[in-house]
Amino acid sequence: MQLGVPKEIKVKEFRVGMTPTAVRELTSRGHQVMVETNAGVGIGMTDADYEAAGATISADAKTIFEKCEMIIKVKEPQAVERAMLREGQLLFTYLHLAPDPDQTKDLVDSGATCIAYETVTSPSGGLPLLAPMSEVAGRLSIQAGAYHLEKPHGGHGLLLGGVPGVEPAKVVVIGGGMVGRHAAHIAMGMGADVWVIDRNVDVMRDLWHQFGRNLNTVYSTADAIEEHCVRADLVIGGVLLPGAAAPKLITRDLVKKMKPGSVIVDVAIDQGGCCETSKATTHDDPIFVVDDVIHYCVANMPGGVPKTSTYALNNATLPFIISLANKGWRKACQDDPHLLAGLNVHAGKVTYKAVADALGYEFQDPNDAVKA
Repeated sequence: MQLGVPKEIKVKEFRVGMTPTAVRELTSRGHQVMVETNAGVGIGMTDADYEAAGATISADAKTIFEKCEMIIKVKEPQAVERAMLREGQLLFTYLHLAPDPDQTKDLVDSGATCIAYETVTSPSGGLPLLAPMSEVAGRLSIQAGAYHLEKPHGGHGLLLGGVPGVEPAKVVVIGGGMVGRHAAHIAMGMGADVWVIDRNVDVMRDLWHQFGRNLNTVYSTADAIEEHCVRADLVIGGVLLPGAAAPKLITRDLVKKMKPGSVIVDVAIDQGGCCETSKATTHDDPIFVVDDVIHYCVANMPGGVPKTSTYALNNATLPFIISLANKGWRKACQDDPHLLAGLNVHAGKVTYKAVADALGYEFQDPNDAVKA
């Protein structure tokens, strides 16, 4: 199969869909890989590194989209990239379609087959291709929050861990999944007073076992969210409904009640955000202020640490890329129901129910799409 890796063009996105190591795994199996020039500079990899792994270098993305059967990316295709997709082509990347009607329409209109990293599942019920970026984003959320709590950066001037005789910051993490677990880990390591809010008792029990009594867990209700966010210095939004738009758990009215100079880091922004006042930002312009509360809503947080992120992502995606290349998408999905769960769009139809429901499309069962 001919695989293509275009350079990411989202603002300040430095990750790349495949490392030279991953390319070598494909070319050693007889596949052809075309990489756009300078696609790997963000992770310190040159065109020569990719050529040594067996790739050919393309001067532009247009050639890659024209010649390659399968496109491997990191972030959702931008409008100019979506215009280059064609019927029958396979796209494998993060999509986050539920809060993005424009992207969904373009992918449907393209006739391409689009498999989303974020909805591929695992036998244990997890999301193995989302997990590594959730780990990175969870850890980064505390770094970003601590930075913006500093007075020169707009916050009310609080050190996250405090010092002897001065209380630490209160960090409230909404959602105890992968993002929340890693956010709590870093926040506790910095000495903050950490509270995780979740509605899954088993999740809270696991957190208790992992972190012990130093971590506070609270069952999620509207009252609990309001009570703890009002007193928080830093709130991390880490709620996930696979493939669906994130629920708005932090209301506009609640934001008005929060401390002036406090910070919200809405990691759920890829799925629309879990705060009513959130809107996607970029690494170029990461924050905005509503009612004196700083909002950090960068939609590609792991892109800020591309070396860590790219290798972590490739570790997870590579087995699926190999399967898709070896078998073709149809046979690969027939053989692996967990990969099939990633099928979001095929031949003009929406094949992921949460996306169809969110955006008003007729849903096509992915099993039917595979058989067609």
